[in-house]
Amino acid sequence: MPLTDIKIKQAKPKEKLYKISDEKGLYLEVAPSGGKWWRLKYRIEGKEKRLSLGVYPDVSLALARERRDDARKLIATGVDPSVHRKATKLARAASNANSFEVVAREWLEKWKTTKSENHSDKVIRRLERDVFPWLGSRPIADIKPPELLTVLRRIEVRVVETAHRAKQNCGQVFRYAVATGRAERDITVDLNGALTPWKPEHFPSITDPEQIGPLLRDIYAYKGSFEVKSALRMAPHVFLRPGELRLAEWSEFDLEAARWEVPAERMKMRQAHIVPLSSQVLTILRELHPLTGSGAFVFRGLKPGKPLSDGTLNKAIRSMGYSTKDDITAHGFRAMARTVLDEELGFRIDWIEHQLAHAVRDPNGRAYNRTAHLEGRRQMMQAWSDYLDNLRVPPELAVAGVSD
Repeated sequence: MPLTDIKIKQAKPKEKLYKISDEKGLYLEVAPSGGKWWRLKYRIEGKEKRLSLGVYPDVSLALARERRDDARKLIATGVDPSVHRKATKLARAASNANSFEVVAREWLEKWKTTKSENHSDKVIRRLERDVFPWLGSRPIADIKPPELLTVLRRIEVRVVETAHRAKQNCGQVFRYAVATGRAERDITVDLNGALTPWKPEHFPSITDPEQIGPLLRDIYAYKGSFEVKSALRMAPHVFLRPGELRLAEWSEFDLEAARWEVPAERMKMRQAHIVPLSSQVLTILRELHPLTGSGAFVFRGLKPGKPLSDGTLNKAIRSMGYSTKDDITAHGFRAMARTVLDEELGFRIDWIEHQLAHAVRDPNGRAYNRTAHLEGRRQMMQAWSDYLDNLRVPPELAVAGVSD
């Protein structure tokens, strides 16, 4: 007789494993431990075989019968349900291995080795928040342009710039998938022009020497903490990215050799960087050392053992009255140095680019090493600091008694 739920619940374990038959080859196997397993007995190509259909009560009697019927349909067409199950599992595993998220994370692991931690974290968070929830589990080769566009437009409603950056990152993932044989093409090229146009904006800066002087005087008049004031004073002279500056550690400096070696892991291009220190920068550091020199970070933050927080320098600049979208930011000191060193002081552009930690290549296309033109860059950095001092305290102000 066919099984009933009551009969199944009443089935008690015995000393040895035993079976309770249902119908059409389905039966319940009861183990001495009390476990109950659904099995299907069937014949295919003259051989008798068994197929597991799940554990009771997770798999109910009704579901077990449904699974039995699905298996019998396969058998009727000459397909072994056991072989079919294994093939399905393998296909699913292959699909998961080639999912957008798996491919993206594989690409990220290789790509981020040449990027700063801050930059790579932003890309990872962007994909995790805005792309993976909708496309992460999809086989990358199966994703169509309209699907990706739907995801990007969901981002676009919030921030147009982020949508464009997400499209760029997805394109990098698709190109990696093509290179590794898991996709045929980069579908993001089909979406060109599909999003609201957006043009990247450069970090606002001040490049007019007549405006740089007042800015520097405002920095020297800043009333905040000595750590922040020192970082602000030093920023125009070394023109590093804000994250590269605020995370500076005393162990990276050789004050006697007037040299700062920023480790590769903190640089955007993941290459160690040398900053020759002018006499003005050395003065700033030596004044700061008695305050923070016993710790790791040069620019100590409010929390013990931590550096200045991200955004501190920009907040300080805003507090000095530079608050419009066209005013200076901490990142803008880089544009200031690049423009003025080239247009006003006439230094070689490759020296400037080296000191900005941009990729610079020789005539054969090879990247220069970090010590290239170091002596010339040292002279340039001292000339730049002297120039900034002259802008900050020109002769007429010096006579009038303006000082630090």
